[in-house]
Amino acid sequence: MSAIRRGLATLAGVLLTWQMIIVIGELPPYILPNPWAVAASLGRNAGSLLSHASVTTLEILTGMVLGTMLGSGTALALGYSRRARRWLLPMLIASQAIPVFAIAPLLVLWLGYGMASKIAMTLLIIYFPVTANFYDGLRHVPPGWLDLARVMLPESRRWAVLRHIALPAALPALASGLRIAAAVAPIGAVLGEWVGSSAGLGYLMLHANSRMQVDLMFAALVTLATLAVGLYFAVDAALKRLLPWHPANPETTETG
Repeated sequence: MSAIRRGLATLAGVLLTWQMIIVIGELPPYILPNPWAVAASLGRNAGSLLSHASVTTLEILTGMVLGTMLGSGTALALGYSRRARRWLLPMLIASQAIPVFAIAPLLVLWLGYGMASKIAMTLLIIYFPVTANFYDGLRHVPPGWLDLARVMLPESRRWAVLRHIALPAALPALASGLRIAAAVAPIGAVLGEWVGSSAGLGYLMLHANSRMQVDLMFAALVTLATLAVGLYFAVDAALKRLLPWHPANPETTETG
């Protein structure tokens, strides 16, 4: 079965389940609108949805780029500096005990209601998975490869080993972190928009909720879900092209 057919079958199953929940539970439209009402709202508000989606997309992409750069730099520092491990690693782990939602009001207070606070929120969401996965990849480079590289690359040994051996070996782990980042990055942007913003899909959802426009709220949610799925598959496709030597494609490992 092709990917398009699988996608259409999944969509049909979701819509059917959605409609059955409404019928069986006898839910009124202000609790859960039917799929057709949401589809109609998507059509009526297409311009507004696209405008707000473009803001959220820019926040997500900028946060992902900055978060990937910062996370990769941190992982390299942890992998090749004992002092960095001594100071940064406990702080990195402890930071995950703080709920990200609790930081959002502070970011809005410090950075304002504009795009900067939402980019920072996205950066914080993806920073840990990128750093942790890349650092794990650097730690688990096969020792035999490193021993061979130290013999064959005697000059500028440390940087040569990093460039030619450690980085290529750790890139698949970084790719796993980026896939996770692509899946969770929209959460950061929308959380920031919920706390305080004047544009974006999160802002549109709050605005629609306050006016009891439940169909519009669900239309924004569907737009956000479509954006998140598209972002994930775009990142996944790009990583498969950039890392052709890594057998990460599940379709090549199926036995049935």
